[in-house]
Amino acid sequence: MPAMVANPSEAPAGQSQDPRAGRRPRVAVLISGRGSNLRALVGYFPSSAAPHWRVISNEPQAAGLAWAQAQGIATESVCHRDFPSRAAFDAALLARLQAFDPDLVVLAGFMRILTPDFCQALAGRLINIHPALLPAFTGLDTHARALTAGVRLHGATVHAVTAELDHGPILAQGVVPVLPDDTPERLGERVLEIEHRLYPQAVAAVLSGAMAWQAEAGRWVRPMRAAGEDDPGRAFTPLVLHPLLCGPAVTGLPPS
Repeated sequence: MPAMVANPSEAPAGQSQDPRAGRRPRVAVLISGRGSNLRALVGYFPSSAAPHWRVISNEPQAAGLAWAQAQGIATESVCHRDFPSRAAFDAALLARLQAFDPDLVVLAGFMRILTPDFCQALAGRLINIHPALLPAFTGLDTHARALTAGVRLHGATVHAVTAELDHGPILAQGVVPVLPDDTPERLGERVLEIEHRLYPQAVAAVLSGAMAWQAEAGRWVRPMRAAGEDDPGRAFTPLVLHPLLCGPAVTGLPPS
């Protein structure tokens, strides 16, 4: 994917424009189940500014597919059980995505570990939300593990997807306190609430260019807005949402 700039119509001389510039952003959402984060994403954007959505699931009977269809969103299913290997499934899924030509691919409860080739093909366009404050508690059973560890804060992380599971660059985090009487279920419910607020704002920030992938350097940046800057980005600091600690706003976003 070409490097994103703050205003694609003002790309530096001699630098080709992104062919996706000027069109309505295309966002593919990959799900495996009910699609609660999918619903939060779709509901966040007003119809006049909504991306062109496409929902794909590895589970043909996923409840999130039926919900998306009811909203008039195009859906597809690519069942992993129809393929002899993880690599074969990923190749088929990638082909479907490339036909759609998305600006962003959003994992929203997609319960598959992706191959390095798949992650590399979508570098800079592939993000996930994980129910923990990475780099702590990668993998599964994050809420129970957080309680066992005795942490005082827990939450969710939006991160870029790389070949190493749950280790991509952190783009945004939402924090909730761990309460004395918490169970994994109660803690998980509060984390899910923060996911539903955090993920849409992070996706919106990427689509607006407030967070951008600098392909040449292989890093995420916040693009500089001043004309004549030699460096198209500055060091990246993740967005942080602290709903109970410092109010409901996401910090780090430019004023609207």
